[in-house]
Amino acid sequence: MQSSSVPSDLWDPDSTDGVLEPLTPDKVSGAEQLLGVKLPSALIELLSRQNGGKVAAPYRACPTDGPTSWAPDHVPFESCNGIGEGFRSLTESPYLNEEWGQPREFVLLVGDGHWWVALDYRDRTEPSVVWFDNEVGQDITLAPTFPDFLDKLAPTPPVGA
Repeated sequence: MQSSSVPSDLWDPDSTDGVLEPLTPDKVSGAEQLLGVKLPSALIELLSRQNGGKVAAPYRACPTDGPTSWAPDHVPFESCNGIGEGFRSLTESPYLNEEWGQPREFVLLVGDGHWWVALDYRDRTEPSVVWFDNEVGQDITLAPTFPDFLDKLAPTPPVGA
């Protein structure tokens, strides 16, 4: 049964960039053990359809209530890490958090080191989703839960809009 908060068309059907091997229950339990968290069921549902990759155009931005270091009204969400081996895997979060000197309780959904969209387990077992910019020290809650984050996703606003 599909959750109402997990869009069935979130993945870009024309791209295989960043797509990892299909998700298995063993990969999920291994990732949760490594990360020391319970991943949101909506994220597992999403990654069960496609294990990471490029996001479809209607979902490539998360609107914000105010300006961010990225744009006056949104942050990017052009891809999402999957669960697997190496680069573009959620399991790289501990290494990248240490490398970039950011909270170890982050599970990194997408970013480049200078900025991240991440699951934030700092204060709770059900993570919020945050925008974290290492360059300017910006730490903004985008949504209280991952399903709420998915519900907010929208097309990238036109430049100058």
